[in-house]
Amino acid sequence: MTTPKAAAETAAEGEATAALAARLPHRFARPDLLHHALTHRSAADPRRQMLDSNERLEFIGDRVLALVMAEWLAERFPQEREGDLGKRLAVLVAQDSLARVAVALGIGPALRVTANEERSGVRKRASVLSDALEALLGALYLDGGLEAARSLIRREWDALLEGPVRPPVSPKSRLQEWSLGRGLGLPDYIMMSSTGPSHSPVFVVRALAAGQEAEGMGDNKRAAEQDAAAKLLKLLGAA
Repeated sequence: MTTPKAAAETAAEGEATAALAARLPHRFARPDLLHHALTHRSAADPRRQMLDSNERLEFIGDRVLALVMAEWLAERFPQEREGDLGKRLAVLVAQDSLARVAVALGIGPALRVTANEERSGVRKRASVLSDALEALLGALYLDGGLEAARSLIRREWDALLEGPVRPPVSPKSRLQEWSLGRGLGLPDYIMMSSTGPSHSPVFVVRALAAGQEAEGMGDNKRAAEQDAAAKLLKLLGAA
C-alpha cells in the first residue's frame, strides 16, 4: 500500500518532471522516453534493472553530446588545432560541467529514486546528475532527432563554451603528480570494503601517500579512489 509520504514524494517528482519538460526546447511525442531518462537504477524493476533504468539512454546521450559538441567547437573556433579543440571538449563534457547544467535544468528533483536513495542524497550526486543529463539527451535524440538534442546543448552550454580551456585534472592525477614531484613514488590505494545492494553499492577505499592516509567513498571503485585522493590532498595541504 502506498503511504501518504510516498504519494507526496511521487507527486513532487511528477511536478518536477513537468517543470523540467517545460524548460526543454522540445515537446516529447513519446513522454515515456522522458520518464525513462529520469529513472535511476534504484527505482527500476529489479528483474530488468539495466533495461528499465536510464543507463541505456545515458549510453546514447554520451555519444550525442560528444558529436554535437565537436561539431559546435569546430564551427565556433575554426582556427584552432585539433589538440586545442580536444581540450575544450574535455572541459565541456566533464562530469562537473554536466552536473552544473543538470542542476540548472532541475533534473535532480525530477529523478525517480527509491526512498533509501532519497535519504542518501542521491539527487545531489554529481555522477547521478551527469548520467541523468546524458540520458535526457539520449531521449531527446530518439524522440526528435539530432536537432532536438542540439537545441538543448547549444542553449545550456553556451556560457560554458567561452570558459577556460584547461582540461580538468582528477584528484588521483594531482595526488600522483604531487607525490612523484617530491620523489615519494606512486600513492597506494587499498580497497577497504564494498557494501550495499547491487543497484546502489558503496565502496570504501583508502589512499596513502607521504606517510598520510585518507578514506573515500563512492558508488564504484574509481569514484571512491578519487574521493580518497581529494581528501588526502587536503590533508597534505596540496588541494
